[in-house]
Amino acid sequence: MFTTYSEALDWIHARLRLGIKPGLSRMEWMMEKLGHPELKMKTVHIGGTNGKGSTVTFLRNILEAAGYSVGTFTSPFIEQFNERISINGKPISDEEILELTNIIAPLADELEETELGGPTEFEVITAMSFYYFANVNQVDIVLYEVGLGGRFDSTNIIQPIASIITNIGLDHTNILGHSYEEIAFEKAGIIKEGIPIFTAVKNTNALKVIEEQAEKKHAPLYSLNQDFSITAHSPQVRGEVFTLKSDNQILKQLEISMIGQHQTENASLAVMAAQSINQHEEFKISEQAIRTGLKTAYWPGRFEILSNNPLVIIDGAHNDEGISALVHELSNRYSNNTIHIVFAALKDKKLDQMIAQLDQVADEISFVSFEFPRAAEATDLFSLSHSETKSIGENWDSHLVKCIQNSQPDSVLIVTGSLYFISEAKPFLCEFLKNNKISL
Repeated sequence: MFTTYSEALDWIHARLRLGIKPGLSRMEWMMEKLGHPELKMKTVHIGGTNGKGSTVTFLRNILEAAGYSVGTFTSPFIEQFNERISINGKPISDEEILELTNIIAPLADELEETELGGPTEFEVITAMSFYYFANVNQVDIVLYEVGLGGRFDSTNIIQPIASIITNIGLDHTNILGHSYEEIAFEKAGIIKEGIPIFTAVKNTNALKVIEEQAEKKHAPLYSLNQDFSITAHSPQVRGEVFTLKSDNQILKQLEISMIGQHQTENASLAVMAAQSINQHEEFKISEQAIRTGLKTAYWPGRFEILSNNPLVIIDGAHNDEGISALVHELSNRYSNNTIHIVFAALKDKKLDQMIAQLDQVADEISFVSFEFPRAAEATDLFSLSHSETKSIGENWDSHLVKCIQNSQPDSVLIVTGSLYFISEAKPFLCEFLKNNKISL
């Protein structure tokens, strides 16, 4: 028995030593022991390479605006561990984490003695969420974000009322495959028999795989630019405005507060899923709820402006597709500014392509490392850059302070890379900006 939140968290994090173990057998074993809580709730499943967290947030806010209680399971966390299991955007309490750990830990110990082996950190947290939403704090609906891939992801034992695949990119290729088709096949593993699937996948080969899997499962498929489309897109200072057209409706002048053209795609997926959910008799979601939900949705660490003077932006662009979206926004919005990028990443990413893109848009680029088992060394990142103004920050925190202190009126500081880095850098930056009376 754990007696403190700290003890519980240490036990959970210690399971990182088991790494990533794709497969559903351990989850199925634990669910059997718990009486199958995963089948006692209404869920929506959200997979894809980028945009999962933002799409979850858009859909959560729409459902909240319609008056429903909404559970979410997301990863990784940005500001605190507990946010991975939340209700209406509020992370569960330390006491609840402790309670859940004391329920799951004995099962993990028992499972360890079987031929299946012990559950990973992610499997433990997923099991905790199932038990929580089914038995501790029941809600109207739970939005489950896929952790990795889809077909063998720990979350893929739910029976959702709708599924979403945001996009497909060449990420986690050592596990999911080295082609768009292979990765799409893994992502498409969340498609369930007869359950509607919504996607913003653009790669032709990847989309073909999803179409084939949807047809096999007799799942109605709705694709961006085929069954629904975005028009009249207009970037705003703090967000985007766009029109969403589908076969049966046109929603004009939808407003979102998240920045980036890609966020209009995530928002459109959320709207389409909400309209599908609306067909279930337990739900009633108005157009006003959709508009309110989109406008109020906020997801930390996604092209988030932390201060205006100096201009400091933090963005969890952690793979090639994320970097492309970031570079696109920087080129469109800040072409007249001096751009300084601070970058940290995990060593198992396609770093050469990511850094090459950043080199093109950065007037100055610096590389840092951070405390994490898979973090890349700053010197290795530095060696991949061809920028003539590249540098290394020995300590990421003191380096960020130095960058802010040296900012000029026309400069913009972009802190980007791994979400694990962003989860450390954001609270540090917010505290520093607050203490120095630098704010929005």
